[in-house]
Amino acid sequence: MSRQRIPTALAFLCSVALILSLSASSQQPPSPSGARILLLPRKIVSGEHSTLAVLDVNGRLTPGVRVDFSNGDRVTTDATGRALFVAPLNPGVISAALSGRPGRVYTTILNPTEASSPSIEISAAPRVASLSDRFELSGRSFCGDADANKVTIAGLPALVLASSPTSLVVLPPSELEPGDASVVVTCNKQDTQRFVIRFIELTLEADSSPMAPGDHRTLTVRVRGTTAKVGLEAHNLASDIAELTGGNPSRISSSGGADNIARFSLTGKQHGSFVVSIRLLATQSPPRP
Repeated sequence: MSRQRIPTALAFLCSVALILSLSASSQQPPSPSGARILLLPRKIVSGEHSTLAVLDVNGRLTPGVRVDFSNGDRVTTDATGRALFVAPLNPGVISAALSGRPGRVYTTILNPTEASSPSIEISAAPRVASLSDRFELSGRSFCGDADANKVTIAGLPALVLASSPTSLVVLPPSELEPGDASVVVTCNKQDTQRFVIRFIELTLEADSSPMAPGDHRTLTVRVRGTTAKVGLEAHNLASDIAELTGGNPSRISSSGGADNIARFSLTGKQHGSFVVSIRLLATQSPPRP
């Protein structure tokens, strides 16, 4: 697998509005010191393989990053920015963190009997997902090795970032268009039933000039691909430069309708470039055929 830049969010970054997009990487691998995001399957299975992934601040899969588990286990991401590991034997909740970084990600260890199934199946999927961000699938009999899973969306191959027998973290293909798309997951020559996810496009409009104390700035997110209201979450990644109205993170719903928009507000605290990432808040439910 070639190294990729992963669209982790719609981002307003270093005073430049952009949507992070896939880019096959011929550049130098990102430095482990830039690692910021740990992707860990929501549930793992006792004694079974799972795959985690680490992204840097620019959304690139990052090799050479050590991940420390709360039970004392450690793994380091390989050249693909991911790491295959064996889940601990004792069921319960365990956490992991990027070595030397604050913040922890939690996962639940299941008994093998809780996760067993004679065939691959999907139990929960998002009704709506972003074209420019990862989404999660829950089910049974997935492959713990991420690359052993095959996920196709509208017939196009998607990238599995992290996986366990019961959870997948998937990145949509870059060629995908907004609208409903059929999804199929394959592992060990077994296919799931086809199900449908609606994929939407988020675009950001804002004044990208640096902030000054007392400045007020509006970030407008336009939603294309649905007229329904969707939940959005903004994270202020430069809280010393500006304050995000509604707290950090700030959650709001889009307006719905033909002109489907949401607006976040910032107030400047000091001179500098603000950094805000915005993600779709997707909820999981039984898959839609």
